[in-house]
Amino acid sequence: MIDIIPILAADAAAAGGNLAATFPLAFAGAGAGIGVGLVGQGAAQAVGRNPGAFNSILVIAIIGMALSEAIAIYALIIAFTK
Repeated sequence: MIDIIPILAADAAAAGGNLAATFPLAFAGAGAGIGVGLVGQGAAQAVGRNPGAFNSILVIAIIGMALSEAIAIYALIIAFTK
């Protein structure tokens, strides 16, 4: 998996891509994906343990997912401004 990074970097540089903005965007997207997955996992476990608290767990999970996705949106804005 890590062996492909230099190949991708060379292809992006040949295409005229801005690597200074591309890699942080990729890491922020991966981090946001992991964060949303963890929030979803925690919400599913919480509802499984206490089904009566579904509404409050759903609200907290949606807020957590939105905060996690905000990081990817910030990285996207930074990538387009560089």
